[in-house]
Amino acid sequence: MWSCAQEKALTADEIIQKAIVEACSGNCDSAEIAFTFRKLKYRSVRQNGQFSLQRSFTDSLGSVRDELTNDGFRRYRNDSLVKVADTMVSRYAESVNSVHYFAQLPYGLNAPAVNAELLGTAIINDQPYYEIGITFDQEGGGTDYEDEFVYWIHKENFHVDYLAYKYAVNGGGIRFREAYNPRKVQGIRFVDYNNYKPESLNVELIDLDRLFLNDALQLLSKIETEEVAVKRINTTFE
Repeated sequence: MWSCAQEKALTADEIIQKAIVEACSGNCDSAEIAFTFRKLKYRSVRQNGQFSLQRSFTDSLGSVRDELTNDGFRRYRNDSLVKVADTMVSRYAESVNSVHYFAQLPYGLNAPAVNAELLGTAIINDQPYYEIGITFDQEGGGTDYEDEFVYWIHKENFHVDYLAYKYAVNGGGIRFREAYNPRKVQGIRFVDYNNYKPESLNVELIDLDRLFLNDALQLLSKIETEEVAVKRINTTFE
């Protein structure tokens, strides 16, 4: 009892930092990561605060490579830069960013535009979790800065085993994800997800773990990152 009383309570930022350390092993800030998601090829390169997030695929007109960097979004067709309508730039950029964001969680949850709050604790399948709420500042928070998240981070190993989010795009929705198939590639942890939704949008994100345990969520899809490859970067970013 005395030991428990003397235990220092962790803040939301400290919990997130421990989760990032556990997931990245110090490798996420300077790495090239490649994977396949739903038959599309993705590649990210990060070093010294610079980043390049890419998506590649082939259509009837040839190869397409979308790239989001510190300087903005660009599209290349057959290796030539093409003009993208202003109305589509943010949509393409967010599509690229979203896949990389989820694939590399919890990396990025300590960004300057992120607001983290310790909402409480929970027990899920007999395991203890911190419940961390995440919102974003408008400045630096991206086009979907109004989205809200809750992450369930294990109190002992600091793995992100569950997450929920509310989004506004395409009419809005709520999702709950259950992580599975954890593995580490070159020291970086990756997982896949069972992707669920509730019957109603009139539900609080923090209550979705209870609905999950009561089998009250509908399984929509599986979010699987395949052919994951990681290479450490020790040279100047190009």
